Amino acid sequence: MSEHRRKPPQPQGGGRAAARRGQSGPSSGRRAAPRGATESPSDSYGSGSYGLGPYGAEGEERPSGGRAESRRASQRSTGGRRRGPNGPSGPNGPGRGRGRAAGPPPKKRFIDYPRAGKYGAARWMPSWRQVTGLFIGFVGSLVAVAGIGYALVGVPDVAKAANAQNNVYYWADGSQMVATGGETNRQIIGYEQIPPAMRYAVMSAENKTFETDSGVDPMGIARALFNMAKGGQTQGGSTITQQYVKNARLDDQSQTLTRKFKELFISIKVGTNVDKREIMAGYLNTAYYGRDSYGIEAAARAYFNKKAKDLDASQCAFLAAVLKGATYYDPAGAESVDPANATAKKNRKRAEERWEWILNEEVKDGRMTAVDRAKITTFPKIQNPRSNTALSGQVGYLVDLAKGYLINNTDKTGITADQLQQGGYSIYTTFDKKKVQALEKAVTKVQKANIDEKKRPDTDKYVQFGGASVDPTTGAIKASYGGVDATKHFTNNADTTGAQVGSTFKTFVLAAAMKWGVRDPELGATQAQDERTQVSPDSIYSGKNKLKIENYDNTIWKDKDDKEWLQRNDGDESYNAPSYRIDLREAMRVSANSAYVQLGMDVGLDKVRESATDAGILDSSLASADFPSFSIGTSSPSAIRMAGAYATFAASGKQNTPYSVETVTSKDGTIFEHEKIAKAKQVFTSQVADNVTDVLKTVVDDGTGTAAQLSGRDVAGKTGTTDGNKSAWFVGYTPQLSTAISMFRMDDDETKKNREFLEMYGTGGQEKIHGASFPAEIWHDYMEQALKGAPVKNFPTPEPYGEVVDEDPLPSPTPSVTESEEATPTPSPTPTEEEVEPSPSPSASETCGTFDVTCQDSGGTDTGGTDEGSTDGGTTSSPTPTESDDESNGNANGNGGNNGGIFG
Repeated sequence: MSEHRRKPPQPQGGGRAAARRGQSGPSSGRRAAPRGATESPSDSYGSGSYGLGPYGAEGEERPSGGRAESRRASQRSTGGRRRGPNGPSGPNGPGRGRGRAAGPPPKKRFIDYPRAGKYGAARWMPSWRQVTGLFIGFVGSLVAVAGIGYALVGVPDVAKAANAQNNVYYWADGSQMVATGGETNRQIIGYEQIPPAMRYAVMSAENKTFETDSGVDPMGIARALFNMAKGGQTQGGSTITQQYVKNARLDDQSQTLTRKFKELFISIKVGTNVDKREIMAGYLNTAYYGRDSYGIEAAARAYFNKKAKDLDASQCAFLAAVLKGATYYDPAGAESVDPANATAKKNRKRAEERWEWILNEEVKDGRMTAVDRAKITTFPKIQNPRSNTALSGQVGYLVDLAKGYLINNTDKTGITADQLQQGGYSIYTTFDKKKVQALEKAVTKVQKANIDEKKRPDTDKYVQFGGASVDPTTGAIKASYGGVDATKHFTNNADTTGAQVGSTFKTFVLAAAMKWGVRDPELGATQAQDERTQVSPDSIYSGKNKLKIENYDNTIWKDKDDKEWLQRNDGDESYNAPSYRIDLREAMRVSANSAYVQLGMDVGLDKVRESATDAGILDSSLASADFPSFSIGTSSPSAIRMAGAYATFAASGKQNTPYSVETVTSKDGTIFEHEKIAKAKQVFTSQVADNVTDVLKTVVDDGTGTAAQLSGRDVAGKTGTTDGNKSAWFVGYTPQLSTAISMFRMDDDETKKNREFLEMYGTGGQEKIHGASFPAEIWHDYMEQALKGAPVKNFPTPEPYGEVVDEDPLPSPTPSVTESEEATPTPSPTPTEEEVEPSPSPSASETCGTFDVTCQDSGGTDTGGTDEGSTDGGTTSSPTPTESDDESNGNANGNGGNNGGIFG
C-alpha cells in the first residue's frame, strides 16, 4: 500500500472527534474563533478563547495526521465551510466542508427590500413589520398634509362671491348690445330675513344632517374621488357646507382634483369654525337659482316678485327644487340650453314632482306638520321669467340665442354653462342691429294694421309671429324675431318648434327626387333602391283632387285601419282636367298637394327625410315619415332652421349650420373664433340646388308667393299653410339673404300645461290665413329694408337636369262621370262629400273667398272617413299614434312651442 493510502494513526483519547475538539480549543467546540491581530490563517483560529497558541495548548506541537488532516485543519483555519451559494462549501464554492462561515458579516440595509436571505418570490414579499411601517407612514403623511392644508386655507368671504362679472354682448358691427351678468341680480340678506320654511326645505332636500354634521360627507367625497379617478365627470361634496364653499369660491371654478382637495380643507375649517346659521345664510345667498338670479333674495323676486322674507312654505319648496338645477327645473323651460330635455312641459313636470317630494320629506323629517302639509295642494304660481329691462324687446331673445350656441357647442367653444354664468366674457354676435330692427318693425306694422284683440277677441287673441334671417354664404344669423317682448313673452318663436311648416316642405321633396331619383315599379325592392331615375322639374304627375296615393310599386297605400288614402288639394281643386297631368314646376307654383305626395312615395319618404336633414333641418324636429302627408309639412322645424335650410339652395347646395357668435374673448385673450370651426358641406350638387331655386322662383314670379316680390331682385320662395289653419309660413331667399316667417295662434300663458295651436279662421278679418297673406307681407317689408343698398344679384342659370318622368303616360281620353264631377269644385259640399267629411272645421270651399287662387288649406278624406288628407301644409287632422304621443313630431294638436331649442 502506498504511503498516501496508509491510514494515519488514531490519536489518543477519543479518536478523530477528540482530536478535532482538541485542536479547536477547550471551549470552542465546532465554532470558529475570531481572527487574531495578524489576520494569518493560524491566528484566526488557533488563538482560541483563552489566548492559546496556534495548535491548542501553549507551545504544543502540531499533531500529525497526514495530508487529509492537514487539509481539514487548513479549512478550519480559514473559516470552515461558508453557507451560501458562493462560499467555499456552497454549490458554487471550492470546498465542501461542514464548518460555518466566519468571514465579515453582511452590511445591514436601512430598508431590507428586496429581503436578504430570501429567494424567489419570498424576496419580494414585504414583512409584516414593513407593511405596518408603511401604513403608519402613509397615515402620518396624510395627517401632516391635512394639517398643512387646514392651516393654509381660509374661510371664504360671502361678500366677495357677489362680485361676479358681466358678460358683454356686441352687435355684428362691434357696438355694445347689452351687459348682463351675476352681480346685476344678487343681494345678500341676513339669516333672520330668510324664512324658516326655506331653511327646512333645503335641509330636507339636500342635507338632512346639516345641523349636526361636521360639514363634510366622507361617502360623498369617496364617490367624487372614485369618479374622477376613473375619468368620469368631476363631482363635489353633497353637504350644504361644501356647496356653500364651492359657490363662494368664484376665483377658482376649475374642475380639478387639486381644487376639490382645497375645497375639502376649507369645508372642514368652515364646519369647525363657522356657525351653522352663517353657513346656511351663506349658501342661500350664493346659490344660483336660474333666471340670472344669485341668492335667495334675487330668486324670490325673479320667480314670485316678492322679498325672500315673504315667501311661503310652498314657494320655498319650489326654490329648493330649483337649486337642483335651474336648467331642468324652471317651469319656463330652457330650450336654448338643452332643446330636447329642457322644454317648458318637461321642466314643469320635474319641478312639480320634486316640489311635492320636498314637502313630503319635510313632514318625514319633522320640519313640517302633516296638517300644514295637507293645506298645500297646488303648485305655486310663477311669474314671467324676465325682469331685466335691458333684455326687453328682441335683445333678450338674441342673448338667449348666443348663450345657447356657446353652451350647446361646449366641445368647440370651451365654455360651459357654469363658466358663462360667472361672467367676464365679451361675446361678439352675428346679429345685424339694423336688420333686427327692420324685422321687428315689419312684424309690428302688420300686427297693428290687421290684428285687433278687442274687436275680434275670438279670432285675433293669441296671434304670434316668429322670424329669422340667415346669410347663405356663412350661416350667420343676421336677424330674428322671437315675440312681442322678451320680458313679456318668454318662448323664442324664432328658435322653438311646434308650428308645422306645411307646403314649404315640398321643396325638400323636389330636392330628394332630383338628387336620388324615383324608384322603378318594375324592379324588385332591392334593385329599385339602387336603380333610380333622377327626375326633371318637367316630370309629369297627377293633379287630381282626392287622388288615391300609391306605393312606388303601384299598390294602393292604406293606413293602419286598412283605409285607402285620398289626397285632397287646396280648395278641393283638380288641376288640368280631364287628364289631370301637371308637371312638378307647375305643381309647386300652385301648391298641388296630390302631385308632391305621390312624388314623395315614389322617391321614398326616408329619402325625403334625408333631403331635409341634408339641407339643415334637425332630425329631432321632423315628424314620422311613415305617412304620405310627411311630404307636405307635418314637421315643425324652427324659423331659424327653415331659413338656414333654404339658404342651402341659395348657396347652390352648400350647407352652413346657422350660428350666432363670431368671437368670444376674456381677460385671458381670445377664447373662441367661429371661423376656426366653420365648415360648409356640399349636400346637393349645384345642378340640383339651382334647379330647385328656379322652380321656387316661379312660385314668387307667378304663383302663390307673388306678395313676396322685391323690386328689381330675384326671389325664390314657398308658401305654407296647415290643416285646420293653425299655422302659416313664407320662406324665401335672394342670393344674399334667406328669411323665414311663421304665424300661428297659441295661448301666451306659458305656465299652462296643455297649450294648443288654435285655428286662424277669421283672424285679421280674413276668412283664412295663408302663407301668401300676412307672412309673405312681413317677409316682403323686411327684405326690402334689409337689402336696401346691397348690390343686386341674380340666381345662377340652372343647367338642364334629370329625366322627364311621366307618372301616367296614357291617361284616359274620356273622363268618367265621377271625374268630371270632381273636376269642377262646387261652392259648397255635395251630400256625398258631407258623408265622408268628418272634420267640424270649415271646408275650403266655405272659407276660401278672395284667396281662391292661392288658398292653401283643405282637408282630405279617405273612403272610411277617419283620416283626413292635407292642405297646403299637409297636416293630418287625425294624428297618428306616433304624432300624438311624441311631442317632438310637432303635431298640430299637441303642446306646440315647447319642442324647440337652440336653432331647433
